[in-house]
Amino acid sequence: MKPSSMIICRCEEVTIEQLEQAFRTGSCTSRQLKMKTRASMGACQGRVCRQLVEAWVHDNNPDAPHDTELLSYRPPIRPVTFGQLAKGES
Repeated sequence: MKPSSMIICRCEEVTIEQLEQAFRTGSCTSRQLKMKTRASMGACQGRVCRQLVEAWVHDNNPDAPHDTELLSYRPPIRPVTFGQLAKGES
């Protein structure tokens, strides 16, 4: 496997090559890359890939401060049916 085809975000199947392309077109922060590539928007909500994306950004833009637009993540929640919502159950 070529390094550029390595998958960073398994949920959205985002590769290093996609991050590089987005970076070249002006997406310079973790958040901008997330919006452009959907990295960390999958089922895990960034719990697996968030740190990889942020580390990649810092490696490619070491002058950027570490705390600029860090990605947030949300823990997965339990699905609720419309029927449960209508009854007020959870």
